[in-house]
Amino acid sequence: MRRRVVVTGLGCVCPLGNDVSTAWKQCSEGQSGISRITRFDPADFRCQIAGEVKNFVMPALIPPKEIKKMDTFIHYAIAATEQAILDSGLQISESLETEVGVSLGVGIGGLPTIESCHETLMTKGPSRITPFFLPMTLLNMSAGQISILFRARGYNACTVSACASSNHSIGNAARIIERGDAKVMITGGAEATVTPLAMGGFSAMKALSTRNDMPEKASRPYDRDRDGFVLSEGSAVLILEDLEFARARGANIYCEVTGYGFSSDAYHVTSPSTDGPARSIAMALKDAGLNPEQVDYINAHGTSTPVGDINELSAIKLALGTDAASKVSISSTKSMHGHLLGAAAALEAVLTIKAMQNSFIPPTINIENIDPECDLDVTPNSGKERGIEHAISNSFGFGGTNASLAFSKFKG
Repeated sequence: MRRRVVVTGLGCVCPLGNDVSTAWKQCSEGQSGISRITRFDPADFRCQIAGEVKNFVMPALIPPKEIKKMDTFIHYAIAATEQAILDSGLQISESLETEVGVSLGVGIGGLPTIESCHETLMTKGPSRITPFFLPMTLLNMSAGQISILFRARGYNACTVSACASSNHSIGNAARIIERGDAKVMITGGAEATVTPLAMGGFSAMKALSTRNDMPEKASRPYDRDRDGFVLSEGSAVLILEDLEFARARGANIYCEVTGYGFSSDAYHVTSPSTDGPARSIAMALKDAGLNPEQVDYINAHGTSTPVGDINELSAIKLALGTDAASKVSISSTKSMHGHLLGAAAALEAVLTIKAMQNSFIPPTINIENIDPECDLDVTPNSGKERGIEHAISNSFGFGGTNASLAFSKFKG
């Protein structure tokens, strides 16, 4: 029998703020977290802007001697997890440890450490490379370090599927609870790739916005003059629980994870198909037992690229049908927080749940001249009140990998 899965805790560090309440306030008010890069001098780069995590305070639970043995994306993941567990009120007792799993999504991993160690190699020689180089940079060490610090001794793995990583990780976590293989899953994503090499790589692909003189206006999904995405960083974590376990301990329940859909375009490395995303959305609806007319809100992948944004709207029309698609509220919160790559979907899941909790659709900001091909309600520039019973959150990645989640209000 399929067990029901509920969300009981949320945490995040991101360009909009280093806790969920701050990030939601900024998002609902349409405030951008994008600014000129401060992490390094970006003067030589075509793109000089990003969504950096600001004023980050290292979690006290990381022993000081361990801090330098972890890459930045792991620091972010631990901070978001600490918040989410505190928010859930969960106590991981010795008897519960083997029933708690970790499923994190990461797209690239420890790039800051890889870059610094390469510089050490070239300037000082191989003998000066830190012995912690590989444990610092391996993508699954985010999940590994969380399991060690929080004594989560069940499932432990990292999902790597580019920008869909954390939707896959959350969906997989839900499936693990549904099957009865865990009572609790710590899940989400983390990324910290605002680095010279990443900026150079994405710039070489001409994937990034070059609106350097107006950083806060650079991420502009559905605007006629959008010119690419804005790279960002951070982490978001959700605590998922078996409903009966959550009930038994009297947990506060945000919502229910009702559907998970996934697909592959099998088409192109970077250019999306319409069929793949549409099948992902349709599968999430079927898994949730929802009719298209029941969906109130879609948090779109919406990266602000010329091709991807309109392709996703076409996929939504294909999956929901034209009539239902014309009535659903859509927004891209990336217009405010930028693109966190492997952590993007987790942050968007958190914001989708907050939208449901507050009955408020966050806006897509920076739409000054809407793309004439954009013929759905993308909530331009200002958010609006709307009751949300059911919501979909989409994420699509390079390689044609797609994942959609359905969240529904908890009805008891």
